Amino acid sequence: MNTLLLQTLLANDTINQIVVEEKTLSIMQLITSGGTGGTIIMVALGILSVFAVYILFERYAAINKASKEDDNFFKSIKNFVEQKDISAAKTLCQNTDNPIARMIEKGVDRIDKPMTDISASIENQGKLEIYKMENNLANLATIAGAAPMIGFLGTVIGMIVAFHEMASAGGNIDVEMLSKGIYTAMVTTVAGLVVGIIAYIAYNYLVTRVEKVIFQMEARTTEFLDHIHHSE
Repeated sequence: MNTLLLQTLLANDTINQIVVEEKTLSIMQLITSGGTGGTIIMVALGILSVFAVYILFERYAAINKASKEDDNFFKSIKNFVEQKDISAAKTLCQNTDNPIARMIEKGVDRIDKPMTDISASIENQGKLEIYKMENNLANLATIAGAAPMIGFLGTVIGMIVAFHEMASAGGNIDVEMLSKGIYTAMVTTVAGLVVGIIAYIAYNYLVTRVEKVIFQMEARTTEFLDHIHHSE
């Protein structure tokens, strides 16, 4: 009796292990479980996710670099302008690698011209600096919108596969027959939403950082123009 009970328990454990193993899918199995169409969609979403993460870190580094400001730089520029030492001011701007320095350099180049010319040159340089900071942000916004749509495309493909299997089977329909289409429909939808959400959050975060840098640029250049005006 004990031997029979032990064999029964071992058999139940084996069955449970098999059920657990059948329910567990690796990432590769999850990607390829939807057939050719689902695999293509998942690969496309994978490429978009890598691109989105690259843009996030690359733009974060660039914007963070642009936001760094040296207080001594602006004090030195003021002193050079007061002393009419334009050459030293230009040299300091050229040796300082940030947007504010490049904008002020344009103003220093035209310091003997009317204020409207100085302001216009600084504004034009500011537009160029903003364009540089916003580089690839449009691509990130595109990924945020396109990834869910690609995921929904996988959903449609999965449903087409499922209905095709139903039509081909006639009256002999079972769950296993429809599993491939259902996997494609569900997995691609989730993947598309995940990539889209990550890209959307990253885009809004970077836009906020850019706006902060733009505010710094406007504040510093306005202060520079006021200083020139009072120095005249």
